[in-house]
Order: sequence, then structure tokens, then C-alpha cells
Amino acid sequence: MQLNNKHKKELIVNITPLIDVVFLLLIFFMVSTSFTRETQIELELPKATGDQLEVANNVVEVSIDAEGNFYVNKKPLINSQLTTLRRAILKQSEGDTSIPLIISADAKAPYQAVVTAMDAAGQEGFSNLKMATRRPADD
Repeated sequence: MQLNNKHKKELIVNITPLIDVVFLLLIFFMVSTSFTRETQIELELPKATGDQLEVANNVVEVSIDAEGNFYVNKKPLINSQLTTLRRAILKQSEGDTSIPLIISADAKAPYQAVVTAMDAAGQEGFSNLKMATRRPADD
């Protein structure tokens, strides 16, 4: 018996399901990946011993980095002038000067920047002022 297959079927690989799976995996990895926040302010707070205070949710936090740049609730200010800092503090507090204002200054921050932050808080009428520190490491 002679088999003569003149009409050979061309073998075609359907890759459509493979592409669908690859796209689904891509979407899964994009959604499940956690991205690091590069905009966080890195501060090395000065050391102090004493009682730790609990912080309320509605506070205004003025951060000062080692170069003397100001951040109000982790948002950078366009300059380090007193009027700009006063406006930002007033905007974040929505005019409520009874809420706590926390000054978090880097240990190497210029003293003038800390005094400027305290002056801005005082001029706006904040009386509940706190300075953020960290506990010293036990040697």
C-alpha cells in the first residue's frame, strides 16, 4: 500500500493564548509590585531622653533637613523665607491654631532654620509646639 501525502497540512502554532497569559502576568506584576517612595525626607533627629508623647492625627509637622530646607506635612516649600513658611503652616492648619505643631529638624540642620520655624509658628498663634527627637541608643 502506497501512501502518498501530497497535501501535507502546514503546522501552525497559535500563540494568541500565550500572549493573553503574558499580558495577564504583566498586569498582575504591575499591580502587586510595591514601589518605594523616593520623596520621603530623611532626617536624623537629635537625641533626647524623656517621656515619649503620642501624636494626634491632625497635626502640622514642619520638617527641616540638614541643608535648612523646609517641608510642611512632607511637602517641600519653594523657598526658606519666613512668609512662605507662615502661609504653608496656616494653609495646612486651615486656620486652627489650637492643633499641635511639631518641628522635626535634622540634627545637623542650621539653628537659624529651627528658630525661623518657631518664629513662624509663634507669629501664626500656635501655642502647642513640640520638638521631635529620638531616644539615644543604649550603649
